[in-house]
Parts: sequence; C-alpha cells; structure tokens
Amino acid sequence: MDIQWRKSSKSSGAEGNNCLELAECDGEILLRESDNPDVIVRTTRAKLRAFLGGAKEGEFDDLA
Repeated sequence: MDIQWRKSSKSSGAEGNNCLELAECDGEILLRESDNPDVIVRTTRAKLRAFLGGAKEGEFDDLA
C-alpha cells in the first residue's frame, strides 16, 4: 500500500524537510519527521485531536 504523506505549508528549511508529516493508513494516523522517515509514530484520530486541541490552546508553548 502506498502511503500518502502530508506536511504543512508552514514547513521550513531549504528543501521543506524541517517538519512533521502525517498520513492515514488502515484507520490509524501516522506521524514521522521528514528528516528521519523510517521512525513512524502511530496514533488514533481521537488522540491526535486531543493533542492538536492542546497545542491550539498553548499547552505546549513552553517546549517551542
């Protein structure tokens, strides 16, 4: 199966490789770093939604 990775238009770096990429496969959400594509984190839509909600509310701003 060919996984269609997506990345944000806000990705930076000369070649756009300073980003996280996401994909959906077999009902799971997959995440990877563009500069280390062999390491893939698997999660669910609900967990990703919870994380993104926290990020939008600034819960992780101290880490950036």
